[in-house]
Amino acid sequence: MMKGNKLLIFILTVGVFGILNTEMGVIGLLPSIADHFNVSIPTAGLTVSLFALAIAISGPTMPLLLSGINRKKVMLLVLGVFVSGNIASIFVTNFTLLLIIRIALALFHPVYCSMAFTVAASSAKPEEAPKAVSKVFIGISAGMVAGVPIASFIDSAVSYEMAMGFFAIVNAFVLFATWMFVPSMPVQERQSYGEQLAVLKKSIIWVSIAAVILLNSSVFGVYSYIAEYLENVTHMSPSIISLTLFVFGGANIIGNIVAGRVLTNNPVKSILVFPLLLSVVYILLFFTGGFAITMVIITFLWGLLAGGIMANINQYLISSSAPEAPDFANGLFISACNVGTTLGSAMGGLFISRMGTQSVVLVGILSLLLSIIVILLRYYMHSASKQFSESAIAHD
Repeated sequence: MMKGNKLLIFILTVGVFGILNTEMGVIGLLPSIADHFNVSIPTAGLTVSLFALAIAISGPTMPLLLSGINRKKVMLLVLGVFVSGNIASIFVTNFTLLLIIRIALALFHPVYCSMAFTVAASSAKPEEAPKAVSKVFIGISAGMVAGVPIASFIDSAVSYEMAMGFFAIVNAFVLFATWMFVPSMPVQERQSYGEQLAVLKKSIIWVSIAAVILLNSSVFGVYSYIAEYLENVTHMSPSIISLTLFVFGGANIIGNIVAGRVLTNNPVKSILVFPLLLSVVYILLFFTGGFAITMVIITFLWGLLAGGIMANINQYLISSSAPEAPDFANGLFISACNVGTTLGSAMGGLFISRMGTQSVVLVGILSLLLSIIVILLRYYMHSASKQFSESAIAHD
């Protein structure tokens, strides 16, 4: 990868970190938000859930609407919106206004992320694209995993306002770096909305979306309740729980890098092996979750596999199903991930309320089994389509 490309990938990585940090970092601020605006913790949680819902809605639409505009200009627009929204969030005194700002930011979230994946992939050779995209996904993992403890630390050490300001500072840094160092990226061949929407006629894209929803559900159906699991099943102390969560986060980032490389070498095998291995890890988790040392090891393996699945494998499943409309496909990927996260969290909560905390692992196992069936169906459809194309060429 050329020096200019490395700088571009770095800026995109920090960019998606800033965007994800704005989304997820608020989780670490919920008690302060509740105090600051005099609302309950569940009400403060709307700053997270409504953000995710808005992403799920805007994922397929906003990247499509802005797909014909110079990509540098779109990135600057989105980053400008995030800086302005984050600054406004520091000074707003009405909780409803805070929610409106959060929803407005969420609408632009998929635009930057989908464009970052597209630009990263196009900056490398086609066979090296998964590796380039995996580097950008490090920013997403860092935003999801590090954003919460960083925001929480700044909140407790300095103030709630400074924690919100941290989101603005990161996005402002990326805005400046994009303006200074990212070259103009006009869209060479502008696709009509109809051409991009035409990918929805392909059955393989719907099968891929179903696979992504199930795979993300398998991770977040369990991860959403991991702190409760570690406390009630493993009986860990709060400090050891925090350490274990950092183990998961570190493994997540390593998983991104590993998945990027194995997808480059053998994509077909990778998209099946990762879910199969995670199924084994979940079975071990179900039966040995009461042992602290074993749990730390399992959490590392879980983070490794989840990191590869949530980012690279999910993105590959959809982008490879619609290579003719990369921005729209990446928007669909982001939307499908958020639907899977919402579905998994809801199912996890249902299982816990009916059968207890330990049963939440069953959500992960069931989701993975269903996803493996869907992935095999996708593989069959892809093979049949390939054979049909080769047969048509031979007859010509």
